[in-house]
Amino acid sequence: MKYVELNNGVKMPILGYGVFQIPDLAECERCVLDAIEVGYRLIDTAQGYGNEVAVGNAIKKSGVPREELFITTKIWISEYGYENAKASIQKSFDRLQLDYLDLLLIHQPFNDYYGTYRAMEELHKEGKLKSIGVSNFYPDRLVDLIKFNEVVPAVNQVETHVFNQQAKAHKFMKKYGVQIQAWAPFAEGKNNLFENETLTSVGSKYNKTAAQVALRFLIQKGVSVIPKTVSKERMIQNFSVFDFELSAEDMEAITALDKAETLFFSHQDPEQVERLTSLVRKF
Repeated sequence: MKYVELNNGVKMPILGYGVFQIPDLAECERCVLDAIEVGYRLIDTAQGYGNEVAVGNAIKKSGVPREELFITTKIWISEYGYENAKASIQKSFDRLQLDYLDLLLIHQPFNDYYGTYRAMEELHKEGKLKSIGVSNFYPDRLVDLIKFNEVVPAVNQVETHVFNQQAKAHKFMKKYGVQIQAWAPFAEGKNNLFENETLTSVGSKYNKTAAQVALRFLIQKGVSVIPKTVSKERMIQNFSVFDFELSAEDMEAITALDKAETLFFSHQDPEQVERLTSLVRKF
């Protein structure tokens, strides 16, 4: 496993396992146990996924020492604000059956994320949060948050895949020492990623799939990735990306796939903001 060193000295696996869209608790628990058995040590969940309990149960049953795992969760919009955030974070600790988190992220750049971040800073100083960061923060909001808070976010988790490589955002993250992490590194299969001619052609040279090439490309760019699958066989395939290296020519060919636009939704689109901020629920 390759690790990246965050801006606070904490080491994080560059490859992890994400549990987005696995709401069934029994299935999620099974998937996390499978992922840990395969070798994954970074597990990414969120309050909004509704499966923190399953992740916590799997961690406990895995038998892997806590210090060998890197556990991430995210706080949802409806839990924002200094006091609300503190209470909500404790609930995440309880659901996950943990007394500290390796990484806590603000899930969306809306509502009182300033108050939320300051609550996170306090818990970070107390050692309950080893690292803190954000998710879905575009460069303008990320820079604003950095300029007016004490702790620079360790991670910014954003939509990143071969069709939206986030070159501009990545440039600003590097400037401020923020680690980029990709959600939807497979673009959820959009644009026929798994059969893409460029990816399959490159993969044929290394006896690798298009999916493995897509992950390897991001990893070589220094992007942390958290692919999701419910298949143990695919977990193994996704994990097998450290035994080959893409050439400069390969990297250039895949870079040319970048359209520099979202395949999902824009956080600067008022209608999408209305939709996201209407998803208010308590955790």
